[in-house]
Amino acid sequence: MVSWMISRAVVLVFGMLYPAYYSYKAVKTKNVKEYVRWMMYWIVFALYTVIETVADQTVAWFPLYYELKIAFVVWLLSPYTKGASLIYRKFLHPLLSSKEREIDDYIVQAKERGYETVVNFGRQGLAFAATAAVTAAVKDFWLTPAPLLHSI
Repeated sequence: MVSWMISRAVVLVFGMLYPAYYSYKAVKTKNVKEYVRWMMYWIVFALYTVIETVADQTVAWFPLYYELKIAFVVWLLSPYTKGASLIYRKFLHPLLSSKEREIDDYIVQAKERGYETVVNFGRQGLAFAATAAVTAAVKDFWLTPAPLLHSI
């Protein structure tokens, strides 16, 4: 059986470093066909990463789980199986196309709420910091003994 560490190393090298380098080459050479291939791969790999995060916590006990992860990443990458292209064209593209408007609306709402949340959090943080500074200053003022005045 393959351990978690070996599986992780293989997925990092073959699932991320190798594709990242070839994505760089596609951008550098302006090869549109390769660029599209690697964009499809990264979209599928992003979904894989989300699923992997949940699966690692729930089904890692399954026999041959780590071997299946390695085989899946190799299948995604292989120019013979074109796994990433297959998943993207058959499943993800149709799904994303049908839900695109809803996803875009959700992202806009999340951005608006996120900005408001950050502004409110910032205000609360500044108010807290100001209160803490004033409290510390007042406390220090009352607890520090006054210097004795010497008369000449």
